[in-house]
Amino acid sequence: MTAWAASGRLRWRCRRGMKELDVVLERWLEAGCPGADESSLPALERLLDAPDPELAGWLLGPGRPADPALRAIVDAILAVRR
Repeated sequence: MTAWAASGRLRWRCRRGMKELDVVLERWLEAGCPGADESSLPALERLLDAPDPELAGWLLGPGRPADPALRAIVDAILAVRR
């Protein structure tokens, strides 16, 4: 797990307005954020800036972000979910 993954700030940012998103993001955090490293932090910050409906489409639905860096983070999160 990276140092930023263990931070309370990241955990707080992963708390969303939708319980389903909370569960998906929490599982990824608990798994140690596999597929993420320090270089992923800017993309993760941008991902967490996305509105809940957009984030839900990427993490709970069939949609994927067009941005390759965001798509990599989404794929890493979804890999833990499977």
